[in-house]
Amino acid sequence: MFETLKSLAAARDGRRIDALFEQDAERAATFSIQHDGLLFDYSKTQLDSEVVEALLAVAEGADVAVRRDAMFNGQKINETEGRAVLHTALRNLDGAPVLVEGEDVMPEVLKTLARMEAVAHEIRGSEITDVVNIGIGGSDLGPKMGAIALSPYHDGPRCHFVSNVDGADIADTLKGCNPETTLFIIASKTFTTIETMTNARTAWDWLEKHDVSTDGKFVALSSNKEKAGEWGIPESRVFGFEDWVGGRYSMWGPIGLSLMIAVGPEDFRAFLRGGLAMDTHFREAPLAENMPVMLALVGVWHNQVLGHATRAVLPYDNRLSRLPAYLQQLEMESNGKGVSMDGADLAFNSGPVVWGEPGTNGQHAFYQLIHQGTRVVPCEFMVAAKGHEPELAHHHALLIANCFAQSEALMRGRTLDEAREKVAGKFEGDELERQAKHRVFPGNRPSTTLVYETLDPETLGKIVALYEHRVFVEGVILNINSYDQWGVELGKELATTLGPMVTGEQGADGKDGSTRQLLAFVHNNM
Repeated sequence: MFETLKSLAAARDGRRIDALFEQDAERAATFSIQHDGLLFDYSKTQLDSEVVEALLAVAEGADVAVRRDAMFNGQKINETEGRAVLHTALRNLDGAPVLVEGEDVMPEVLKTLARMEAVAHEIRGSEITDVVNIGIGGSDLGPKMGAIALSPYHDGPRCHFVSNVDGADIADTLKGCNPETTLFIIASKTFTTIETMTNARTAWDWLEKHDVSTDGKFVALSSNKEKAGEWGIPESRVFGFEDWVGGRYSMWGPIGLSLMIAVGPEDFRAFLRGGLAMDTHFREAPLAENMPVMLALVGVWHNQVLGHATRAVLPYDNRLSRLPAYLQQLEMESNGKGVSMDGADLAFNSGPVVWGEPGTNGQHAFYQLIHQGTRVVPCEFMVAAKGHEPELAHHHALLIANCFAQSEALMRGRTLDEAREKVAGKFEGDELERQAKHRVFPGNRPSTTLVYETLDPETLGKIVALYEHRVFVEGVILNINSYDQWGVELGKELATTLGPMVTGEQGADGKDGSTRQLLAFVHNNM
C-alpha cells in the first residue's frame, strides 16, 4: 500500500525542510488549512505537492470518504462487534435524523440531553459543593480533560475525578470534600467495572461512616438500570447510552455530565456545537482541504512511511495538560491493532506511541531528546492566540514565542560552524571542536502547529472532534477496526484470577515462577 510513498520518501532522503521554504515563498500557505477559527500548519514537514498527491491517492484508494459516510449514516462499521459508530449523534444538536437499523436515534439522544440539563440545573442550584466522578478509561479521561480545559468557565460545584483502584486516589480526593454536600457520579456502562464499582462502594461507605444518608447522593451513568436500581439510584438519576457509543468517544453524552455540572448546560452545548462544526467540515470539505484528513495523512507519512514510531502532542496551553493522556487512549486504544479487518496480520506498523506534556514544562524535561536525540519524534504543537488572563498577556506572549521557537528550532537546527561561533573565544583547538559538537542541533525534524483563537467550549469541541476523525481516517487507511479494544481484555481476566492469590485465599499453582515470586514477596510484606 505504501510502496509509492516509500519511494518518494527515499528520493527525498536528506532533503532539508527549511530549504523547502527557501524554494517556495508560498509554502506556509500551501501546506496549511484555515477553517472556522483554527489554523493547522503542516508546512514544517517533508511533505511536498507530489507527496500530498500520493497520500491523497492512498486515502481515496482506501475509500475514506465512503467509510466516513457509512459511519455518519449509522452503518455497522465496528464489524468485530457488529455495532454502528455514532458518538457524532450525541453532538448532532440540529436533530437531523440518524438511522440505526431503520430507526431514528435522535429523539432519544435529545431527550437524554434534556434530562441531563434538568439534573445539572437541579444540582447546580442545590447545596452540593463537590461532585466526584468515579469512572475509568473513557469514563474518566474525557470529562477530566474537559473540566481542566474549561476551568475558566466553571461556575458550578467543584469537580473531582477518581479512576485508579489504588485506594490513594479516592482517599486523597475525599479528604477535601464534605460528606454533607458531596455528590457522586458512578460512570460505568455495565455497572460492573471492578475499579469503578470498588471506588463507588468506598464512597458509599464514606457517607455511612459520617452518618450521612446516601439518598440522592449518587447518579449513575450506565445502561444497566437494574444494577443501578439495586444501589438505590432512582431511574430519574440513571443516564444510559447505546452500544454505538464507545467509551473513549463518550464524553459528548451522559459521561460528560460532570463537565456539564461544572460549566453549565449552555457552555456544554457550546462544546457540542464545536464538535458538530468539525463534523460538518469533515463531511463536506474536499480531502485536500479537510483538516482531519490532512492531520491523519501527516501521521501516516511520519509513522507508516518514514517509520517514526512515536508522536509527541505538545499543547502550549496549561489547561490542556490532560489532552496528551486523553489522546493516548483515543489513538492507542483505537489504532493499536495487529490485524486488519479481515483478520490478516498487518504488513506494516499500526498506530504510533502517543505522548506529551504541556507548554514550557516539557522544554525542561524531554525536549533534549527531541532536539538532539538519535530518534526523530514528530511533534504536534498547539497554542491559543489569546489567553483567558488579559492582565497576564505578557505571560501568554512569552508562551507563544516559546511554542513557535521550538518548532522553528526543530526544523532549522544549528550547524557545526554555527556552534563553533557560539564557543569561539572560550575554547581552542580540539577542545573547541569537542565543545562545539555538543552544541550542534541536527534540525530537519518535522512538526505541525494548530493555532486557535482562544480555548473556549466551542473550540475544545472542535479540537476533540478533529482528533477523533484523525483516528478514524488513519484506521480506514490501515484497514483496521478503530472501535473495538480486545487488547484490554486479557489483563482484566488474569487480574480476576490473581485476586484470590494476592489475598491468600487461593494458592498460586499453575502460575509462572516470576508471578509466584512476586506474590510471595507481597505475602511476606503485607
